[in-house]
Parts: sequence; structure tokens; C-alpha cells
Amino acid sequence: MSTHTTHVDTVIIGAGLSGIGTACHVSRAFPERSISILERRERVGGTWDLFRYPGIRSDSDMFTFGYEFRPWHDLKVLADGSSIRQYVEDTAAEYDVLDKVQFGVQVRTAEWSSADERWTITAVHEATGETRVVTASFLISCTGYYSHDEGHLPDFAGIDDFEGQVVHPQFWPEDLDHAGKKVVVIGSGATAVTLVPTMSEDAAHVTMLQRSPSYIFSIPSYDKISEKLGKWLPQSAVYRFGRWRNIAVQRGIYLASRRWPAAMRRFLLSQVRRQLGPDVDMTHFTPNYMPWDERLCAVPNGDLFAALRDGRASVVTDHIDTFTDKGIRLRSGDELEADLVITATGLTIQMLGGVELIVDGQARRFEDQLTYKATLIEGIPNFGWVFGYTNAPWTLKSDIAATYLCRLLTHMADNGHTVVVPRDTDDQSLGIGMLDALQSGYVQRAKDTLPRQGRSGPWQVRMHYGQDKKMLLDEPVVDGHLQFSSSRALSAAV
Repeated sequence: MSTHTTHVDTVIIGAGLSGIGTACHVSRAFPERSISILERRERVGGTWDLFRYPGIRSDSDMFTFGYEFRPWHDLKVLADGSSIRQYVEDTAAEYDVLDKVQFGVQVRTAEWSSADERWTITAVHEATGETRVVTASFLISCTGYYSHDEGHLPDFAGIDDFEGQVVHPQFWPEDLDHAGKKVVVIGSGATAVTLVPTMSEDAAHVTMLQRSPSYIFSIPSYDKISEKLGKWLPQSAVYRFGRWRNIAVQRGIYLASRRWPAAMRRFLLSQVRRQLGPDVDMTHFTPNYMPWDERLCAVPNGDLFAALRDGRASVVTDHIDTFTDKGIRLRSGDELEADLVITATGLTIQMLGGVELIVDGQARRFEDQLTYKATLIEGIPNFGWVFGYTNAPWTLKSDIAATYLCRLLTHMADNGHTVVVPRDTDDQSLGIGMLDALQSGYVQRAKDTLPRQGRSGPWQVRMHYGQDKKMLLDEPVVDGHLQFSSSRALSAAV
């Protein structure tokens, strides 16, 4: 197969929400800087192009989930997936980065050479088999944190005996018709609580089969406060207030959950009782962990609770013993009949989209390195890593991380530096992963593949928007932990 080689100043891997946002930041700050965005899919959007199951939507409000530099003004609080994907594409077009995307290319390796002070990124155009090599002075990964090739699917006994259809939400068939069918959705997370009310509109019945409950709370589907303010204030002011308000509310709920977990537990469970009535069996809605040990599940206007009240859907809490030809037999001995089973059982964590990272001939594994400001990686030169929040809207972090990378690149250009690498000179490592505090199954399954975090300073992962904003946007770029070089003298030290 042929090989095509180009050189640019900056390569960004991924054209999803983070990748396009980062490209816009870099392009705005450095209009003269050449950029190439390498995207495996055939359209921009990342997650919002991959997932196409019924009802797919954000689980964060769009005032904070959208880009700060390009406000989302629609007053629908939780936007559907296709609208978010279109928003990403429209942003890319408006900021002239859409034509910088190479679509359909899977990046295989990224190799740093200290002698040449550049990255060599090798990718394959999957449709043609053509090898594409791009060299760059700076590499930024915006690949998210999960595999696009496989979702998490437990080893269910007897699944091959089931005569119906089994579908994972990550790979939803376009022609799937669930109308009039008995559907079982396995899971209790954000995907499950989205699928159940949506599918129950046409299905004969939908059963949410969960091993253990999640915290579920209802939020308004429409922002009436901003609508009223819009009658008196300019749109920009309404947006700023709405964004500030929602950030404060989200952070307040999280901090209250960590500080007063028992009280927040009572509050969240009381909201379920209010939605479903005093006779509800709360064993189906009472998790065995405290709020924010795992992410909370938001449902717009209580749509899940409405489906349960109407009898269109039901919840079963049990363990799967085995699939049968007609459905699923539970450990209790009960059997759920099903024509269609949806395995909303989670994601498979994958760092860098599976790219092999090599520095001066040596493979570098993320799990062996500390993360610096959760934006750079210890010991890896000229490499940015944009990773959003798990306890708040993803884009809040990706926006300020991209802004920080622009600050870093500006400092390097102003001072004639060609290379930057974070160095842990104080033995900061705690030996724990950056997300170990989050007990979600997909995180715990992959805790040994994530970067480590340190005891303090920029090596500590805060997951706190206010603190991160100060650290990334206000504190000096030069802090004693970054090693800069203006020559090739760094090669012996890396």
C-alpha cells in the first residue's frame, strides 16, 4: 500500500467535542500555525456520532456542556445526540477547522524523537489501506476514554440459546424495530434510564433489569428561568447567568454529596418517592453506595418515573442466572420473557484510542506516568492530553485545558523554546489512578490503565472547576515542574 507523508505544527487526534474545541482554541490563538486533525470516523462528533440508540442525549445541561467560546442558546436543558453532533460540526465549520480533519484514519503509533524534536504519527486510512504519516512539533490527544470497537459485555451464561435479538447500545442497528416487543434493558446507568422511557413509547413493555440501583433524579427539560430573563436581558447576559448558575448548582450538589452523604442520600431518595408515590418499593431505587461514589443519573421531566407510573415499564433488581431461549432466568428463579435484550452494561476503557506511544524508541504506558494538571503527562515531551470531568460537564474541563495548552504554546514561542516536558523531581506519585475515587464499574475495571496522580500541586487531580480554572488559566506557566529546552540537548535526558 502507498504511504502519504505531511508535516504540520500541531496534530490533534480525535474530532469529537474535545478535539474540535481544542482545534478551535489553537486556531484562534495561532492563525499561522498549521493543524491536522486525525479522526477515525467519517464525520465529526465522536461520541455523538457513534451512539445512535433511541433517546440518546446529554446528561449535562447544555449551557455548561457546550463550548464557552460558542454558547449554546437553545433552552432545552438536555439536548439530543444528533443536535449535539450538529453543534460540533457547525462549530468546526464556523472556526474554519472542518477542512483540517482527515476522516477515516486510525492512528496506530505516535513516536517522539528528541534528536529531531518532533512527533511521527503513523495512521492507516481504513477504507483504502493507505498508510499516512504526519510529523508534528506538538501532539494533542482528544480521544476520550473508551474504545469505539467494543463495549463492555459480561459473559452471560446461555446467551447463545436466546432466540430473540441482543443489542449493545454502542452498536445500534439502524433498522431495529422494537414496536410491540417485550424488551429487557440490562443496566441502571445513564444509558439504561434513557432507553427505558423512550422505548416504552412503542414497545409492548420494557423491563429495566438491574443488578443494583443507581441514584436517579429529575430535572426540568426546559429552562424557564432563562426564557423569562430573555424577555428583559440580552442573550449574552442570559447565557452567562445560566452558565454560572448551573455550574454553581452542579458543584454544590457534588460537594454536598461528599460532605453530607447521608443527608443527600435522603434527599435524592425522597425525590423518587415524590415521583412514584408512597407505595413504591424503594429497594429498586436505593443504591448500596453514597451519592457521587458513582455518577448520578438525570432524567428530563421525570420521564423514567412517568413510564413506571403508567405501567409501560418496570424495574427488576436481581442477578442473571442464565439466558434461556425465551428470555432471562434470574437468580431468584423468576424468568423475564423477552423478544429483545439491550445490554446497557457499560464501556470498555481505552486510553489514546489505542495509539501506541513511543518516546525515543521506548514504549510509554499511561499507567506508568503521572498526569500534570490533568493536561500533560510526566516524561512525555510536547504532548497535550485533553480529558474532561467525570463529576461535571466534560466540556468545562476540555475548554480550560485547551486554553492552558495555548498559554503553554505562547510561552514557548515567546521564549524560543522548542520542547517542554513535565518532570516529577519530588517523587510525588501516590501509586493510585487519577479516577480511583469514582466507583463506577467502567472506571474500576480500567483503574490500572489510567495515569497516576500525585500528592499535591499540579500532580494532583482535583476534578474541581474553580480550582482547575485558577491553576490552568491564572497561575504562571513556569512553575518548576516543566522542563523547557531550546535545543536538542534534551535528548540525553528523555
